[in-house]
Amino acid sequence: MGDSRNMNYPSRLAQSMLKSQHPEKLLHENQGIKFPTYHDLPYVTPRTRILCDIVYNTQNSDIEAALNSSGITPSCELVEEVLKLSYGSPNGAVSFFRWAGLTYKPSVSVYSWNLMVDLLGKNKMFDQLWAAIRSMKEEGLLSLATFVSVFGSYCTAGKFEDAIMTFETMHKYGIEPDVVAVNSLLSAMCREKDQTKRAYNFFDRMKLKIPPDGDTFAILLEGWEKERNVSKAKTTFGEMVVRVGWDVKNMAAYTAFLMTLVRGSQVDEAVKFFQLMKGKGCLPGLKFFTNALDILVKKNDSTQAVPLWDSMVGSGIMPNLITFNAMIGLLCNNNDIENAFRFLDDMPFYGVFPDSQTYNMIFECLINNKKVREVASFFREMTKNEFPPTLANCAAAIEMLFERDDPETGIEIWNSVLVNRVMPIDDCANILLLGLCTLGRFSELKRFAYDMLDQRIIIYEVTMRRLQKALYKEGRSARDIFDSLERRWKASLA
Repeated sequence: MGDSRNMNYPSRLAQSMLKSQHPEKLLHENQGIKFPTYHDLPYVTPRTRILCDIVYNTQNSDIEAALNSSGITPSCELVEEVLKLSYGSPNGAVSFFRWAGLTYKPSVSVYSWNLMVDLLGKNKMFDQLWAAIRSMKEEGLLSLATFVSVFGSYCTAGKFEDAIMTFETMHKYGIEPDVVAVNSLLSAMCREKDQTKRAYNFFDRMKLKIPPDGDTFAILLEGWEKERNVSKAKTTFGEMVVRVGWDVKNMAAYTAFLMTLVRGSQVDEAVKFFQLMKGKGCLPGLKFFTNALDILVKKNDSTQAVPLWDSMVGSGIMPNLITFNAMIGLLCNNNDIENAFRFLDDMPFYGVFPDSQTYNMIFECLINNKKVREVASFFREMTKNEFPPTLANCAAAIEMLFERDDPETGIEIWNSVLVNRVMPIDDCANILLLGLCTLGRFSELKRFAYDMLDQRIIIYEVTMRRLQKALYKEGRSARDIFDSLERRWKASLA
């Protein structure tokens, strides 16, 4: 980089790039593309900000003079930082790059050249990109990283054949294609929508010339997973096993394949392949099970989730609280209380302990299924473990218990709500009063209602009207209770 013959190469690049691209045309072609700029970062050094301001806000013909007037001597790090933030002003970036090379030649590093290639590619300035590559070749600065950037830019622009052409011409620029180059192109294609088939066809053509490795198959399998192509995933997985064998380091490939089966509603197949992988010592990790269970939870499919879970824990993979709660929630949604309790009881064996969400999911399921005795005992377990029910669950439990002839537990839950003072508790209060009324326990109704009013708990008007209707049917004594309560209630509203 310090040789005097390198002095002018940024100038040659800048001239060739600027000849074929007008700024107005570029802005039109890239309208709507959002590139990160120095405005998007919380902190940018003052020198970087000054140079970026010039790159973005100065006429192209005036940029060099403005940069000279800045009084800033570019350093290698400064040039790289400005280029990273200049994707939204490619012509300004070219002028800046040229100025940096002319002002202080060591400031233009190999990395800054590669940044320029990437910047031009992302802005679809492919003629200028190739001018840069030719200049880099002359100076012996090309590397595989340069071409990886070109692959990505062409694929992002939808120019897949041009990306393949770039791969096929690499050797003319002194870079021999290898499996890393193949994988880079495959990855660039598979990132784009519905392009895994194209990537596979390229792989199929190249595999005899450049033998694939585990990463090759992982990239393709992740592509098939994204496209949910179970058939192609099975074919690719089979070929992987034949060509590269089983390798514990190829976790990404195994995970992608199993996820494709799960997404394709072939959980039974996934479990079979999982057992095969287990026999080969090539198990996917917790991430696979977490993602797979998440899919099954969204499908509300507990039937297939349970065997998948059993395969996981049977293989020694330790579940965490998130996965336990996901499974318990799924089982509760399917009213499988027996299995939900089994999972709850299993948690300590894996060093995991239930939280409020765990308890409340099971408690809600018990309420919905009218399990009176279980609700009573589970409520006491929750409070003992300092995870009281949510207010919504308390209200639902009180209502169910009064309907199912266990008012004492309902009152116990209400007293717990009062002790914990989690506000607002008005719903629970009104449900309790209506429950007492339904059972004809009018004296207790009056006592609880007075206590509620003293504590400024709101008794709804609709509740008062229902109490009036019920108590007025029960004779003079009940009517007097209501009239007294109504006077207190009206006074509380004043």
